[in-house]
Amino acid sequence: MRKWLYARLAFTNIRKNARTYYPYILAGSATVMMFYNLLYLLMSREMKTLYNSQTVTTVLKLGSIVTGFFAVILLLYINSFLIKRRKKEFGLFNILGMEKKHIARIMLIETIVTGLCCIGLGIAAGILFGKLALLLLLNLLDMEASYGFEVPTKAVAVTATLFGASFLVNLVYNVFQVHLSKPVELLKGSHVGEKEPRAKWLIALIGIGALAAGYWIALTVQSPLQALNLFFLAVLLVIIGTYGLFTAGSIALLKILRRNRRFYYRPDPFIVVSGMIYRMKQNAAILASICILSTMVIVMLSSTVALYAGLEDVLRSRFPRDITVTADFVTDEQARELENLAAETAQREGFAVQNAIRLRYLTEIALQDGQAFTMIGNTLFTDKNASFLLFVPVEEYNRIENARAALSEGEVLLYAERGHIPGDVLQFGDVSLTVRERLDGMDLLEKTEMNSVMPNSYVVITSGERDIFRIRRALYGTDELEIPPHFRYQFDTSGDAEAQRRLVSVLRNQAKELSFHVRTEGRETYRQDFLSAYGSLFFLGLFLGALFILGTVLIIYYKQITEGYDDKERFAIMRKIGLDRGEIRRTIRFQVLLVFFLPLAMAVCHIAAAFPVISKLLALFSMTNVPLFAVCTALTILAFGLCYALIYGLTARTYYRIVR
Repeated sequence: MRKWLYARLAFTNIRKNARTYYPYILAGSATVMMFYNLLYLLMSREMKTLYNSQTVTTVLKLGSIVTGFFAVILLLYINSFLIKRRKKEFGLFNILGMEKKHIARIMLIETIVTGLCCIGLGIAAGILFGKLALLLLLNLLDMEASYGFEVPTKAVAVTATLFGASFLVNLVYNVFQVHLSKPVELLKGSHVGEKEPRAKWLIALIGIGALAAGYWIALTVQSPLQALNLFFLAVLLVIIGTYGLFTAGSIALLKILRRNRRFYYRPDPFIVVSGMIYRMKQNAAILASICILSTMVIVMLSSTVALYAGLEDVLRSRFPRDITVTADFVTDEQARELENLAAETAQREGFAVQNAIRLRYLTEIALQDGQAFTMIGNTLFTDKNASFLLFVPVEEYNRIENARAALSEGEVLLYAERGHIPGDVLQFGDVSLTVRERLDGMDLLEKTEMNSVMPNSYVVITSGERDIFRIRRALYGTDELEIPPHFRYQFDTSGDAEAQRRLVSVLRNQAKELSFHVRTEGRETYRQDFLSAYGSLFFLGLFLGALFILGTVLIIYYKQITEGYDDKERFAIMRKIGLDRGEIRRTIRFQVLLVFFLPLAMAVCHIAAAFPVISKLLALFSMTNVPLFAVCTALTILAFGLCYALIYGLTARTYYRIVR
């Protein structure tokens, strides 16, 4: 009979603490299901047969690592709420004569039960919905699914091992929490850390400074490569600033409000401000965590949605025409030979050549110092002075732009897509060129690939190839550098997607007969590559977004429960000293709304500040449609705000039931 006592107590404890344990089991099962589903997608036979499966697999591997790490952290985080809430219960057991080793047995059984429920239900749900997840992914990738059902045993084993280890860590933590505490400390465990904190002005100032520095980096970054180089520093500064402001800045602000007697000595502000100061030390870290999670959800969803929705824009930007044939450093005769080959092959295959574009050009990457340009050497491309230069002879410019510009040797037309060159002279070593006119824009940019990731980008229209040779000799410091320009021939066709892919294949075979190297690309031949990358990123964004929202919901829910029990006695005292239920309910609503929506407001501020740097990062993925990204961000914020309000309604109801 005695050996079943601990089991009965464990099951009774779980049942009596259903308000905290059932959400824990539900959340644990959901995280197990998500992690298993990602492993299922990675290990399924169908995934190995996908076109460009390596890209999809890489994205899913990254997602499984992030999901596993976050899921374990989330379970540890929730467990800390549970053990704090139950310390009083364990202290009572100890005072009534139960030894701590007996309490440890009860905790062991509780952990085994909850762990088996979470892992068992999660894997079962993962097996049930795994095929659905695969169908969703294949639909995003525009691929057909095959019939069949499989359960990768390795995925089951890895999932059970990971989450079994996390529950074991929770058990060890809980046992140590009870073992190292005295019975009196256990009885008061839920109230530990609730002394009024001091205003830590230094931490508050550090938080403000870190947040300002992170915002400044995000708002002033000039190029995608700079954004990539500085993004994680900006994220780290914003996280430090957020925690600093919530933990120290909020306390300092509340104490400033308390000093304002005209504001403070009224029923609603008095109760709210005094109550928030009383527990802000533990609240602040939770609110900061909610803010960071909310920011992560919005950034991830808005970015991946923009990439997937803007796929057509990306393809149009990367490939202005259906077919592109390019050769580097070819003579005029070789360029004409390649153009004729491409046009004749297309016509022989039954395609009408439309909107044809031919262009001769050269590109260089140099380091800018005012008007002067030098070779970039060992300097990183992320340097703010790194510049991309596109050189085009004036006859090419006139033909494409339908212009009649005339330039003498040593004169240029200049267009600055990004960056600024002072004065009217360009200096390349000992070669000086006079800027005859600065252009406001040109169709030429739509006909060729301007580098979209360098800090500075310039188009230099020269009098002819002779000036281009002079510039290259000056940059490279040699008198023997006369390399002919690149040549690009682009055209649209009358064929459908499959016909265009077939034409690209034929052109590649024909180009092998030429004496120089030729690259042949088609928009439709790369469509599936882009779709594999952006579709899998979108799928991962939805997956991780759901996981982070779940984490946000759970943190808010347990915060509301903890505060509800802590506030219950306080509001009971207020009723005894004369406050009616209407005043108390109004005060509760004001406090809950203020604390609840403060992280969301701060998250929106983070998103607004991060918008420029994220826009630059998306350019690395060839996504340059900033208005589309702005719309996706606004819609994501709106959708997340609605979910957040729904979470508020559900969790606030639990809080009200506890305190009334």
